[in-house]
Amino acid sequence: MPGRWHALHALLADMDSQIESLYTERGIEGVRPRFAYPLIRLAHTGPLTIRELADSLDRSHSAMSQTISAMRREGLVDSEPGPDARTRRITLTDRSRALVPFLEAEWRATEAAVAELDDEVPHPLSAVVTELQRALARRPMRDRILSHLDELLSDPAPSAPSTPTEP
Repeated sequence: MPGRWHALHALLADMDSQIESLYTERGIEGVRPRFAYPLIRLAHTGPLTIRELADSLDRSHSAMSQTISAMRREGLVDSEPGPDARTRRITLTDRSRALVPFLEAEWRATEAAVAELDDEVPHPLSAVVTELQRALARRPMRDRILSHLDELLSDPAPSAPSTPTEP
């Protein structure tokens, strides 16, 4: 039995897959939707360190480092020496610079499609996300998990399913 979040993860993966298929249909290979925002940001700001880029996009350094590595493998970014020996600045390649106008248009089109979808359903995702953020501000997810975890670990006969559900 899949977990409660399975449907949301599957939906988001399907939406990303459909965006990626648009890239492929346009002859753009090796570009994933998660690359668009960092590439657009670099096009507007010029070279940034991974930390600067992560901070500007409200992402973790680790996640951005993984994204940069994937973009480097696809020939979308390079790096140049930064202000000190340990720091490198991420730069766009000619290939990614040429893709930015399409990525910006796709970004705006995706935002419009999401707004359209939000207006079409009885419980707009944007409103649900806001409510979830408020609930989590009142009581963080970590605290919620810990209360159940402690209960499950102290109960000698847990009522949880015998096989774990997908995360």
